[in-house]
Amino acid sequence: MTAGTTLSRVPTTAEHELAALQREHGRPLFALLLRLCDGDRQRAEDLVQETLVRAWQHPEALRADAFDSVRPWLLTVARRLAIDARRARRARPPEVGDAVLENARVIADHAERSAATLDVREAVKTLTPRHREVLVLVYFQGASVAEAAATLGIPPGTVKSRAYYALRALRRVLPGYAADLR
Repeated sequence: MTAGTTLSRVPTTAEHELAALQREHGRPLFALLLRLCDGDRQRAEDLVQETLVRAWQHPEALRADAFDSVRPWLLTVARRLAIDARRARRARPPEVGDAVLENARVIADHAERSAATLDVREAVKTLTPRHREVLVLVYFQGASVAEAAATLGIPPGTVKSRAYYALRALRRVLPGYAADLR
């Protein structure tokens, strides 16, 4: 083949019939599918094409003498394809765009949380026993200052000062966690 020459392909009879089906029934198919696809034009166009492909794959249905028009058959095929597409979308998790992922909250994974727990345990071991027992009661067991004071038999002001100094000591031992200890 030389430059400038093109191959022209002669359309077959099946392609002519498919084009005629598209011209005659394309608009009603698209209108039905647009309603069934909740206004999604692209999905409706895809389903029109799929319906016409099914018609091309089953020429015996189009030439059947049992009905006057092929439109009811085409509309039934289109409706079933739309139902199948909707079911398939519901069976899969919804797709998420990039914008949603960029705004998503980042959650620390289990390994990071476990490592942080080990770091805090080791840091708490460095505290004096008095500071440690106040910290455990107030921050880890959730006791109020009054409850911790009653449990330890010390005044509430002492509980507050020991908790303050315990957190201050932890900030020095855990510099990477300083923002979390405020």
